[in-house]
Parts: sequence; structure tokens; C-alpha cells
Amino acid sequence: MERRREVMVVLPGLMLAMVLAMLDNMIVGTAMPRIVGELGGVTHLSWVVTAYVLGTTVSTPIWGKIGDLYGRKTIFMVSIVIFMIGSVLCGMAGSELLGGPEGGMMELIAFRAIQGLGAGGLMVNVMAIIGDLVPPRERGQYQGITAGVMSLAMIAGPLVGGFITDHLDWRWAFYVNLPVGGLALAWLAVKLKLPKHVNQVRIDWLGAILLSISITAMVLVTAWGGGQYAWNSPQILGLGALAVVTLAAFIPIERRAAEPIMPLQLFRNRNFTLISAIGFLLGFAMFGAINFLPLYQQTVQGASATNSGLLLLPMMGAAMVVSIFVGKAITATGKYKLYPILGGAGMALGMWLLSLMGVLTPEWQTGLFIGVLGVGMGFLMQTTMLIAQNSVEQRDLGVASSTSTFFRSIGGSFGVSVFGAIFNNHLLSGMTERLGAEEGARLAGGGGRLDPATLAAMAPAQRAGVLESLAGATSNIFWWAIPFAVVVPLLALFIKEIPLRGGAPEPAQEPEESLKGA
Repeated sequence: MERRREVMVVLPGLMLAMVLAMLDNMIVGTAMPRIVGELGGVTHLSWVVTAYVLGTTVSTPIWGKIGDLYGRKTIFMVSIVIFMIGSVLCGMAGSELLGGPEGGMMELIAFRAIQGLGAGGLMVNVMAIIGDLVPPRERGQYQGITAGVMSLAMIAGPLVGGFITDHLDWRWAFYVNLPVGGLALAWLAVKLKLPKHVNQVRIDWLGAILLSISITAMVLVTAWGGGQYAWNSPQILGLGALAVVTLAAFIPIERRAAEPIMPLQLFRNRNFTLISAIGFLLGFAMFGAINFLPLYQQTVQGASATNSGLLLLPMMGAAMVVSIFVGKAITATGKYKLYPILGGAGMALGMWLLSLMGVLTPEWQTGLFIGVLGVGMGFLMQTTMLIAQNSVEQRDLGVASSTSTFFRSIGGSFGVSVFGAIFNNHLLSGMTERLGAEEGARLAGGGGRLDPATLAAMAPAQRAGVLESLAGATSNIFWWAIPFAVVVPLLALFIKEIPLRGGAPEPAQEPEESLKGA
């Protein structure tokens, strides 16, 4: 009872931090068509997301390890401050204070990376702090609450983003983070009580640097290959070589480090390896593809920014209801293997349905399709973290949380980059075929602004060509996501259902679930 009271006192501050990260993603996603319309360059749309996800990804392992070594409270609060600073800078991108709209998109991309560095510490520390306070058997109900709050934030985000986009300047999509972040900081400063760590072990900075370089190079290869540069160009080949060399150097350094930034022995655990792979595929297929839904809804279906937020309600509502149900079921039964299997199947079905969308697809049908996708999300969102945490010892809780988040983030980063390149190539091909090479290249390449107002002013034949190209490029993204989604339930079949620890936290039982014993 005392532990539950302690958790419930801290939970509002943790949920505010969670809302901070989730709201930002959804608000900015809804506002992106208006941002692109003002700053120009529809082909840069995926990079605004990629920069944020890349910043999150490279910083996630560092936040988790620092929290394990030195305690999570101060580290958590620092990450919130960095996120707020990045939000202010994003809101200033392309403003007269920074020299005007010229180069505004490049500024926004750079500032989103800073924002992502702070975001890397938000999600990891929320999950790790809950793990510090609650044993795995009881964790399901709290993570169900967390998933419910995440879903509510994902529901509110598009609505807030739509309202800001329709009635205020898009810059408030970033400035709105300041009051939420300030309130979270104040609450946690007063209410959060965690043991202080006094640890003289040095952080594995060399490993962190090598991992960051390798990740960045891999994401740039997927983002630039076949588009900005040919696959056999010196730039792409050089980045590929850099990724391989730094990753090869990273592995022996991690084996020798006293406190590795990503302990490789974690991957001897079968469940941890499988759930990391599932997290990667979840991020790749889902976050990479969903990024393009608001653009489709606002341009092809003609929804306002606010209404496009409302059209995402079926997905968020389904995810929230299923997540809460799964959390309670896991706490009651201690069983969890079935849920990632169901989640992967639901995600694959949702992707297939969304791949059928076209110019004439009604809004209610899109809502039904994304509702199916939301059911899949609900089964997976918190189950992946719970399985990862239950697979390690308590002292590695932070690094397990950060590694699980890392693989989901890197999957999302690759997904946004890869699907962004596929989207751009398909859009250019479609517009070239329908509008001619010169006009198609101008519109798809950013010379034209594809916001709703510009589309409304086009001649009917030109507008029809643009809408058909946008619809085709969007549905093609979901078609490409299906194979990755299908692998999720197949991997989940091999998860071994290890009983969740209850009561006081205990060490994980590693030998019988290791790869050697598999």
C-alpha cells in the first residue's frame, strides 16, 4: 500500500513528461503541411521527423546508462530542460530574428535534432523510474496507465495541433511545450524521491561516440541513397563504410568497458534479443508510415488541420483501450506472450488496409483502417518494454529500458528515412507521369507548395494530377510497411514466457532463457 501511494504521488509528474514527448510528435505532425507550406520543400518533410528521431536515438543509450550510474532524478530533469530549449529554437526557425524564411527549413531540422536529444531522456526515464518503484508483476497496471496517457496525448496532440494550425501561428506547436515542461519540472522537483547514486565509474564515452557516428551514418545512407546521391556515389559508399567501421570498433570496446553504454551480454538473453528486434520493426513499420497520414488527410481528403487530428481518434482510442486492458490482464495473470503476437497481426492487417487508400477513399473508411492499426499498437506499446525489463537484473533496468527504446527509435529513424525516400521517388514519378517532367519535378521537388490553399488555387486537371500522385505515394508507403509488420508476430512466437517477478525486485533468471539454451 505504501509503495502504491508513493507511485501515485510521483505518477502525475511522470505522465506530464510523457505527455510532453507524445504531444510534440502529434502536434508537429498535424502542423507539418502548414510548416512546409510556409518554409517550402515538401521533400524535406521526412527530415524534420528524421532529425528529431535521430537525436532521440543517439542519446537514448547515454541517458539510460547515466541514470543507472548516477541516479535518475537530476538526469531526468536535465533532459526536460534540453527538450524545452529545443522547442523554443524550433519555434523561432525561419523567423526574422534568425534571418527570415530563407533557410528556415534547415534551421528547423537542426533545432529538431536538439529537441530530440532531450526527448531521448524523457521516455527512457519515465519507464526506468516506474521500474525502480514497482516490481515487474505489478508493473503491467502502471504501464497500462502510462499507455493510456500516451494514447490520450496522441488523441489530444492532433486536436491541439489542428487548433494551433487553423487559428494560431504554427510556431505555437513548439511553444506549447513550455508550460507543460515547466509544470513537469516543478512537480518532479518536489515529489520525486529516489536514492542518490555515488559512483566513480567513468562513462563509456568512446562507445557512445562510436555508436552515435554509426547510427547517424546509417540513417544518412537510407535518407540520401537513391535520391540526393546515387547508391554507388562516393558520398553513400563513404557513409556506408563509416557505419561499418565504427560499428566494428564499437563491439570490442563495449566488451572491454567497465560500464558499457550498451552491455552486449544483454543480448545473450533470448527474450531481450527478440523483443529488441520486435521494437525495431515496430518503430520501422509504424512510425515510418504513420508520418505521412496527416499530409494525405489534409491534401487528398481535404480535411482541415483540426479535422485531420480528429480523424486519428480511432487509432488513438483503440490503442488506449487495448493498452489498459492488456496492462490489467498481465497484472492479473502474469502472462504476456500472446499480446505481441496479436499486436503484430493487428499491425500487419492495419497496414494492408491502409495500402488500399486512394483519392476517393472516404474519411470514415480511413478511420476504420487506422482503428485496426490502433488495436495492434495497443497490444504492443507497453508489452515490449515490460518484457525487456523482466529479462534483466534490477541494476541494469535503466540500460534495458534505454536499449529497448533505442531499437524502437532507430527503427523509426530508419523507417522515416527509407519511407521518406520511397514517398519522394513515387511522388516524383507520379507527378512526372501526370503533369510532365518539368512541372512534376517543380512541385515534387519543393518549388511548389503543396498546402491546401495552393491546391485549391490550381486548375482542376493539375490539382487532380497532384492529388492522385499524393494518394498513390501514401498508399505505396503502407504497402512497403506490410512485410516488416508481418515479421513481428513471427518473432513473438519464439518468446519464452518467463514468470514476472513480484514483490521486492529480484535478479532476472538469465541462464534458462539465454540464446545458448534456446
